[in-house]
Amino acid sequence: MKKARLGIILGSALLLSFLFTADHASAYFGDMVLNNKAEKRGMPPVVFPHWYHRAEFKCKVCHPAIFEMRSGANDIDMKKIVIDGEFCGKCHNGTISWKPIECARCHSGTPGMKTGVLEGFPK
Repeated sequence: MKKARLGIILGSALLLSFLFTADHASAYFGDMVLNNKAEKRGMPPVVFPHWYHRAEFKCKVCHPAIFEMRSGANDIDMKKIVIDGEFCGKCHNGTISWKPIECARCHSGTPGMKTGVLEGFPK
């Protein structure tokens, strides 16, 4: 019984140390900037409130079925979201959550923001 309890404690500590390393903690709790295509297409960068979605939902709601969990792995564009119902459009469809029809609601970044974890969050 003591060995099992010790194993659970050590396993939990190892998992937490992995989750809360600099890169994982910042993505887990921070906002994400998506700017691989936005500015090239004349739009401000997207600021995605990852922290809010993570507070409301478990990771498996979005990962890996809707979004691959690797930077640059998801070829997101507005046609796929609005017309095809992919990516954000899986939930942001007017039924589950609001429709992505107000551009500034997502495209709220400033020019020059780099794709990744928004500056100012823990790293």
